[in-house]
Amino acid sequence: MKNLPRPKERRERSRIVMSFPLHFQINENGGAYPGLTLDASESGLLIQTFKEMSVGIRLNIEVLFPKELNLPTFRAETEIIWRDIYYWEDWEGYQYGLKFTQISNGDYLKLRSILSNPSGLKEAYFIEDPDHDPRLIVKIQ
Repeated sequence: MKNLPRPKERRERSRIVMSFPLHFQINENGGAYPGLTLDASESGLLIQTFKEMSVGIRLNIEVLFPKELNLPTFRAETEIIWRDIYYWEDWEGYQYGLKFTQISNGDYLKLRSILSNPSGLKEAYFIEDPDHDPRLIVKIQ
């Protein structure tokens, strides 16, 4: 069978898989919600969370790295540009495409460093507790 040409990538920036826990706030006075990054680029993140939100909402995010990686916390302001319902086994959650709207020069340099050398990254994932309490586990390789 002949290989068909792949559709042209429409994104301006390539993405890498980057699975880490994160916290986000919808506004400065609100509480923090947990989530998980799925991939990242210089222009944004793909995240999943149990929190339902609308497209257009701005979030302050903080990506958390395991101590073993020796990476400082990454912070940025983002905007939700798309959303989708996502299912984990018998859990219903959401995936969001986030676009960076404001990021410090220092955090942008951290992101570029991570994206240029993703081989040292570990991964995090949700697991199910018998009491149906979602927990976030960081897998150390």
